[in-house]
Amino acid sequence: MKADRGTVGTVLLVVLLLGAMGVLAYQAQKGRPHRRAQHHAHAPTDRGLGGHSHVVSLGDDEFHADVVLATDGTLYLFTLGADETRVVTVPAEPVPALVTGAGDRAAVDVTLTPAPQGGDTLGTTSRFAVAVPAALTGRPLELTVPNLTIEGKRFRFTARVGSGEHATEMPAKVTDDAERQLYLVPGGAYTAADVAANTRLTASEKFKGFRAKHDAHPRPGDRLCPVINTKAHPDCSWVLNGKAYTFCCPPCVDEFVKQAKERPGLIRPPDEYVQK
Repeated sequence: MKADRGTVGTVLLVVLLLGAMGVLAYQAQKGRPHRRAQHHAHAPTDRGLGGHSHVVSLGDDEFHADVVLATDGTLYLFTLGADETRVVTVPAEPVPALVTGAGDRAAVDVTLTPAPQGGDTLGTTSRFAVAVPAALTGRPLELTVPNLTIEGKRFRFTARVGSGEHATEMPAKVTDDAERQLYLVPGGAYTAADVAANTRLTASEKFKGFRAKHDAHPRPGDRLCPVINTKAHPDCSWVLNGKAYTFCCPPCVDEFVKQAKERPGLIRPPDEYVQK
């Protein structure tokens, strides 16, 4: 019996020690700050703005930036956490940025101004805004932010908005007579050699039966449509100025050839139309 009592006593001692360790661990954990303590538990208020949105991953999904082109011509930037439904605030200071219209070579300098949402503490913001320059309204846009600081970490990113499956900016097909004039008559950066290289066909003739699938979320290294910056389709290519370009759909070929003839200085080499 003595041996049994000793065993029971040992078991009770172990139980008491484990319980004490558990209490200490719980108290230590209570004293630690939660790693999301600085995040608001409300979703970004971009859904009422209409238009187009592009969420960009920052730091391997450590944070996210949601860029929204609203129907009223305003560009918004929302700062989000690792969980895209959670908002993270940053210092309420202006953020310099660059806006480029689809097909343009030159960018326009803009400044994203703090536009705090409800719940943002004094001196911080989770939203920025800027009016789209008049010359770029109604067009797909590329917003580049060279330096955005979140929780002491600096990020550079680019977002493309105003394009995709539901874009209203998708160019319309030109009429039959205008199409033949567009493709079979050289002009600007579109040469007689290009007409021959494209086998003297129009886009609608070459791509008869082509079914476009607009992918608004290209991955790094993907070829981009030079017109609306969606992922280009390898089967939708056209030779221009002696080089092969790829597009998402035939109407974008129309638009690009038209631009090459009317504003040849805006045409960039094919390798520049690649997702970074």
